Amino acid sequence: MTDGYLNFDEYIRQGEPAQRERADAWRVAIGLQAVDGLKTSEYLQETARRNIEGEITIDQAREMVKQYYVTKTSHDEDDAEKEEADRVSSNISKLLQTDAFTYSVAGLAAIHRAIFEGVFKHAGQFREYDISKKEWVLRGDSVLYGRWQDLRMAIEYDLEQERQFDYSTLDKGQMMEHLAKFVAGIWQTHPFREGNTRATAVFTIKYLRSQGFQVNNQMFEQHSWYFRNALVRANYRNLEKGIGYEPMFLVRFFRNLLLGENNILKNRYMIINPPEEWKMPESEQTPDKYRTSTGQVQDKFFTDNYNIIEIIKVIANNQLSVKEMMAGLNLKGRDNFLNLYLSPAIAEGYVRLLYPKSPRHPRQKYLLTVKGLALYNELTKGE
Repeated sequence: MTDGYLNFDEYIRQGEPAQRERADAWRVAIGLQAVDGLKTSEYLQETARRNIEGEITIDQAREMVKQYYVTKTSHDEDDAEKEEADRVSSNISKLLQTDAFTYSVAGLAAIHRAIFEGVFKHAGQFREYDISKKEWVLRGDSVLYGRWQDLRMAIEYDLEQERQFDYSTLDKGQMMEHLAKFVAGIWQTHPFREGNTRATAVFTIKYLRSQGFQVNNQMFEQHSWYFRNALVRANYRNLEKGIGYEPMFLVRFFRNLLLGENNILKNRYMIINPPEEWKMPESEQTPDKYRTSTGQVQDKFFTDNYNIIEIIKVIANNQLSVKEMMAGLNLKGRDNFLNLYLSPAIAEGYVRLLYPKSPRHPRQKYLLTVKGLALYNELTKGE
């Protein structure tokens, strides 16, 4: 710890795999509190360290944080804010340390309930009134949020549109634009009274993981406030003032998040009608690829495993059974196919199960994740 704050990079660079995963979860959980101007306590930081190092479980960590505020005898002016930040951080960390994810309206509500359990009485409940919020980047204006009567219907529509969306013809850049648009739509509905951005962020991370993406959690630690402001700009339009929706900032966040690019993310670039010194320089208006030490662009979707490449080509835009995939690969040994082809492709996020909650489902099929489709598009480009 440095000045009371954890050095996540140390665990992620040098820790064991389980420590790295726990550190990554806490990194996001703590970083997201900046969305609402909250900071965690030193007690939370120390409790997180103990969980990361394996001294206590995540459930023990959550209970310790809860009891800390129940039994605390001396009270500071900012205790209420720190308690919210601490309890929400521990709740988010638990969510991110588990793979469970339900892609539905109920699943989104469950994420909000799990995050704000013990913090908000209305955790997991949709709001029952219309809202507006003054935004700094909009110079005091507000995004037009969804009507409370339409919340469930609007989210169901967005989720179903995404479920049916065809990624098969998109390149990586177009995928980032579409994913940014999808997440912006979920956020703009603003289904909850409070904590909407934090719930949207956790939903986004878990959805992207379910689609095979390796999410750069450092982005949410260091740029959570940028993420929120980018969502605001992607959903704001004022025709009278000549201002249209501007998704560029959110797309840049997603390109850094999923493609490993290094686009410069500054909140002041997003304010409408900025003073001259806050405007984005022309030199920063073109996305900047993250390059390796050899000067080559790092491709986050590529694999050098030939077996994975072969199974991706066989599945393509289809839903196939094990038998059908083996026939397409001209293979007869089921165990070798599972160990050398299918399992690695699933583990690296290129292939997913049609029925993930029932691995032994009698009609089980396998299809490419969004990440898998991205690689398939690259492999078959020009064919």
